[in-house]
Amino acid sequence: MKTRVISGLIMLPFGIIVLLGGKVLMLGCFIIGIMSVREFFNGFTSMGIKPGYLLAYVSTLALYGLNLFVTDARWYMLWFFGVVLLSLLYLFNIQERRLEDGMATLTGILYTVFFSFHVTLVEQTGEYGLLVWLIFLTAFGTDVMAYFTGYAFGKHKLCPHISPKKTIEGSIGGILGSVLLCGVFGWVLIPRLLIHCLIIGLMGGIVSQFGDLTASIFKRKMGIKDYGNLIPGHGGILDRFDSVLFTAPMVYYYIALVL
Repeated sequence: MKTRVISGLIMLPFGIIVLLGGKVLMLGCFIIGIMSVREFFNGFTSMGIKPGYLLAYVSTLALYGLNLFVTDARWYMLWFFGVVLLSLLYLFNIQERRLEDGMATLTGILYTVFFSFHVTLVEQTGEYGLLVWLIFLTAFGTDVMAYFTGYAFGKHKLCPHISPKKTIEGSIGGILGSVLLCGVFGWVLIPRLLIHCLIIGLMGGIVSQFGDLTASIFKRKMGIKDYGNLIPGHGGILDRFDSVLFTAPMVYYYIALVL
């Protein structure tokens, strides 16, 4: 309980970054992308796999550089092609590198850097930019509500082989908490999108738990407890933002395809 309170307090500065928005938020996402991919690669390194750290850093810089200087979305497709191509070319040093090295490199860049980049994209959707808050309300709200609901009522295990402490009751409580928080947000700040906020809350409550469980699967396969030790009770940056990696794209594509 205490560690979660401490972790929540540590995350307050990021709330200020989201509030400031614009280039400040972009810089924050860039830093989180760099730190997350480094933590993710460290997990693979502990398994004897050698991902391309420099390639990941350059790819992150290129992605945010494109966002600063171009508006044509086709450039992002070029970036995507470049990342896949370079991850495969990374294997050309065939005497020192294995297939796992290239696959870990590609997975890390897309999973941590590209997914988190959608926070910036949501904030840049003009009149819908305010919905960037829903990314974090669903991710963190689901996590907190699932924890307390599971602590109070949890009896049936959700995915015991992935995360033994998570329960079905906690999962349901997390989803309901996400819907409630997003509904209050929509009702107070943007009433005309209330229904959409509720839908995003429902979808986010589900997707964020997939993000959490996916991160747990990686950690179990890597043989590590946490990705880092930066945040008390929550390990590294990636341990705290694992749900955001899934909710950010979900919110962005909901805006792009529905709104």
